[in-house]
Amino acid sequence: MIRLQGVGKRFANGTEALRDLSFRVGAGAFVSLLGPSGCGKSTALRLVAGLLQPDGGRIDYPDGKPEIGFVFQEPTLMPWADALANVRLPLDLKRVPRAQANALAEAALARVGLKGFERAYPRELSGGMKMRVSIARALAAAPKLLLLDEPFAALDEITRNALGDDLLRLWREDALTVLFVTHSVGESSYLSQRVLVMTPRPGRVSADIALPDGRDTRLSAPTIEAQRSISDALNVAMAA
Repeated sequence: MIRLQGVGKRFANGTEALRDLSFRVGAGAFVSLLGPSGCGKSTALRLVAGLLQPDGGRIDYPDGKPEIGFVFQEPTLMPWADALANVRLPLDLKRVPRAQANALAEAALARVGLKGFERAYPRELSGGMKMRVSIARALAAAPKLLLLDEPFAALDEITRNALGDDLLRLWREDALTVLFVTHSVGESSYLSQRVLVMTPRPGRVSADIALPDGRDTRLSAPTIEAQRSISDALNVAMAA
């Protein structure tokens, strides 16, 4: 679905975020970008989304650019709008008729466990609930590609684990393609099919790790083994 070849990005202040970044993501895959803070993971995600433009290289969608949903690290909700209106936003931008948009937004909220909270305002929601609203908003327009930029980083472990399980369920139910940015070895080892380990800035892919089946829980033997493989690759990337 996505193909990056030799992508580079330098910002106006002179910071070179990415250099020769290359990877592919197949349709239906769950792929994590893992690396140290400042390695360009979030920049890569914004390039894939079209929010930034590369200075060099190519970003291609061989079968055409799909509908994209984006979940940011912060929920970025409109504080003056209730949960339903926040989730409805991408549908309003597409000029979907209001009755249909409301029905789709209500369904999206129900799918993330927020049925009954349609009229709640962000100030009335916990951090985990705000992130669920953000995920529902990304899903409301039925995307084929879901981009997530460290969405669980600010949450406690219990909430983070619950949202991770929900994300896996939604990925399977909707046959989504997921590109997930994280700095957590444990998170990537459990959620992903593949982990792309990035070097420190300027970021590039140092290792492309396909993870084994059987990672049914966070403490299963295959998950622990995946963590070891990812940690070893991350140590190599940091040393390089």
